[in-house]
Amino acid sequence: MNQAFGLSQLWSQGDWVTRFVALLLLVMSLASWMVIITKALAVRRASAQAKAVESFWHGSDLADGLSKLGAEADNPFRQLAIEGREAAAHHRAAKPQLHDTMDISDWITRCLRNSIDESTAKLQSGLAVLASVGSTSPFVGLFGTVWGIYHALLAIGMAGQASIDKVAGPIGEALIMTALGLAVAIPAVLGYNALVRANKGVTQKLNRFAHDLHAYYVTGARVGTNAAANVTPLKKA
Repeated sequence: MNQAFGLSQLWSQGDWVTRFVALLLLVMSLASWMVIITKALAVRRASAQAKAVESFWHGSDLADGLSKLGAEADNPFRQLAIEGREAAAHHRAAKPQLHDTMDISDWITRCLRNSIDESTAKLQSGLAVLASVGSTSPFVGLFGTVWGIYHALLAIGMAGQASIDKVAGPIGEALIMTALGLAVAIPAVLGYNALVRANKGVTQKLNRFAHDLHAYYVTGARVGTNAAANVTPLKKA
């Protein structure tokens, strides 16, 4: 790109409105890329942790199964298993008067659902930033475009004629703002869609694992493999 109409010229020749719009787009871009990278790593980590679920069922006991899931504090599958274990232990240890209206199946279902909801909320945190950036950055760039055209019209009015040397700078500034707005919006939208799909995959695996855990803590045995292959999410308690 010709340096006379490049980003450095945009910054040096633009007024405070132009600079503010450029800085705002830069901040939006940095925020979206930080979210994309951070959440992509989190989803990748959760997908790797999901591979240890089958090893959990081959453990000699519950403690051994938990160790096979890993010791990471942010492991949603380990947290789910621990939550189910604590729910079952609490129900059995509580006095009858405290749970007369809720049997062990409903109690464990509720606790497992709460754990899944917490894990899902963590996975989805930050996606609102991508949605906001993807939807607003084109309009921010459009505002910069309109401001550049306004400067071009002022230059034409002052010169009395629409000579190319009078309008090239402001029009180039307007086009750069349009390009910057799209450059910020496109990665945010693509990243949002990709992360939503990946999060759904992790949530489905959590629901399958919760289904098996529910059967284990209530009956003492895991649901059969064929039955576990077609699992519906636990109902909200």
